[in-house]
Amino acid sequence: MIRVHLDEATLSRTRVAISRLHEMIRGLHILHRHPTIVPWPYTSWAINARKILRTTPETAPLRVYSELYGANHGRPTPDAFTPIPEEAFPDLRAELDRLRHGSPLVIRAQIEKHYPEGTPSFLQPYAREPEEAFARLAEAFKVYWDKALAPYWPAMRVALDEEVLARARALAADGPDALLLDLHGPQVWQPPVLNFPRNDKESTVRAVNQRLLLLPLIFAEDITMISTDHPQIQSMSYQSRGQGVLAPAPPVSDGAPLDRLAALIGPGRARLLLALKRPSSTTALAHELKLAPSTVSEQLSALLAAEVVYRRRSGRRVIYGLEPAGDLLLSLLGSGQDEQAG
Repeated sequence: MIRVHLDEATLSRTRVAISRLHEMIRGLHILHRHPTIVPWPYTSWAINARKILRTTPETAPLRVYSELYGANHGRPTPDAFTPIPEEAFPDLRAELDRLRHGSPLVIRAQIEKHYPEGTPSFLQPYAREPEEAFARLAEAFKVYWDKALAPYWPAMRVALDEEVLARARALAADGPDALLLDLHGPQVWQPPVLNFPRNDKESTVRAVNQRLLLLPLIFAEDITMISTDHPQIQSMSYQSRGQGVLAPAPPVSDGAPLDRLAALIGPGRARLLLALKRPSSTTALAHELKLAPSTVSEQLSALLAAEVVYRRRSGRRVIYGLEPAGDLLLSLLGSGQDEQAG
């Protein structure tokens, strides 16, 4: 059992942030935990991610995370490899700059703290030449992001935004206690202690006059992790709602669309409704369906008026997805598409 004692000052300073970098890191953790078949909803994503890691030489530095999460080195990861975001919604460049420009003295101190018996070989470049080693690591993450996660990010961001809004409402209505009581995962909040069940470890952490940072992650896989190296912040990542956005959407056929649904709302709108099984932007939908953006916008307007899809802003983007009525239409009238796709 890991017990994290949170005093009132720390609890009162609770905030929530979204992190692309932590999504990538936890995704690598999932790949390591499941060396063969990765469970739903990560299965399809994992097949592609492993191919990218295997065939893209620029991602080679990311192998350090396999060592950090490996059985022979199963211990807390130095925060230098999982830097805490400074903003609620940092962009990827800011996160990678923070990874790249960590203090060499702090990096060496963290490695010595977690490896008192001596620096293992896979971490020696980061201890000896941290600027060069972390620069290579940041570049590897940028390549990996573009190939493995960027296509999923619009839908992920919608789900994460909804999670942040839910936490904000809980915090505003009932305070930090309510915010911690219903987090998804194995942790148990028994004020003033947050308990993490562990069969292999007994430890106690005391957070006094610090800040608690919550990081909802699509890639948490129902595992809560806490970071303790930062002198002012206790960071805790947990499973966000909406991880189903990583599951592949049903294929959109280039041939005859859904017969019964097309007869009701038209072939173009039927294909668009099917594509929205995964929330997406107008530009992404136009690319997927091989339509002009103006055509997609016109069809979306009709579906919005019928209240079968929703429209939400995510940062500077506008994302569309299915309302319950849209899901119901597909479930009742959409079976013909699967037969055609097969």
